[in-house]
Amino acid sequence: MKDHSVKLNLLNTLSDGAFHSGESLGKQLGITRAAISKHIQGIQEWGVDIFRVQGKGYQLAQPFIMLNHERIQSQVNNPVELHPIIDSTNQYLLERTDTITSGTVCVAEYQSQGRGRRGRQWMSPFGTNLYFSIFWRLEAGMAAAMGLSLVVGVAVVEAIEALGIEGVKLKWPNDLYHDDKKLAGILVEMSGQAGGAANLVIGMGMNLAMQDKNGEIDQPWTSLVEVIGNDQFDRNQLVVSFIKTLDQALKDYEMHGMQDFVARWNRLDNFIDRPVRLIMGNNEINGIERGIDAHGGVLLETNDGVKSFIGGEISLRSNG
Repeated sequence: MKDHSVKLNLLNTLSDGAFHSGESLGKQLGITRAAISKHIQGIQEWGVDIFRVQGKGYQLAQPFIMLNHERIQSQVNNPVELHPIIDSTNQYLLERTDTITSGTVCVAEYQSQGRGRRGRQWMSPFGTNLYFSIFWRLEAGMAAAMGLSLVVGVAVVEAIEALGIEGVKLKWPNDLYHDDKKLAGILVEMSGQAGGAANLVIGMGMNLAMQDKNGEIDQPWTSLVEVIGNDQFDRNQLVVSFIKTLDQALKDYEMHGMQDFVARWNRLDNFIDRPVRLIMGNNEINGIERGIDAHGGVLLETNDGVKSFIGGEISLRSNG
């Protein structure tokens, strides 16, 4: 595994938002100013904006608090792994389901191969988003996992609400929205054999302070700093809140299934009672969205009455 310790130490120093000269950074790390410049370029390739001003040195465009493993682990019972740099938090756990315990969490500052639904790339700049996955062994098997992404969505929004942040909604089946813009996405991946337990890895990517630099994202999106109107939130406390709420929600789901989550989802449904179009493969169905049913299917009121739709290839979009 590539050693990123110098870059991470640089980021720790720069995270205070002040200017630091190349000379002082070099003395601190025991390397030359030229080496500092090279490492700064590497950090910029992670999507981090760093200014360089002659006579002053380097400064982060956006100061941020880096994730701290000790702070997070001291407040939760789940085993937590913090990897500043990783290919994919989901893939990391998927490759270790035989050796890790149920409830293990993987968190990262930067993903080089983050992915969303249907294999889409998830934009993953360093330190401005949250990349989070949890492993769960579902003893009831893969068939019992239907609707799990809905349960996770409810838990995540409730964790955000517990921190005093209002207005975040859910888009069926696995996105978080605010003002009709995507805030976060959830990806559930599983493995197992018929008749046995299902190994689930539930991943989430949330935009915290990401800026639209390159226009590569093909849908309206927002970030948490826009939702709350400032950047005064603790990223570490956000992770703690997600771990605690998700752990309890997954235990509730194991005991009671979807029944306790239908009303909780419908309260948060971004499209409930709104005209929508449901795209399923080459088919498009128009109607009024009426929430979800007890199996996690989306209810659509059409000229033929209210029908339930469910499946991994369904997209839901507002007519407007």
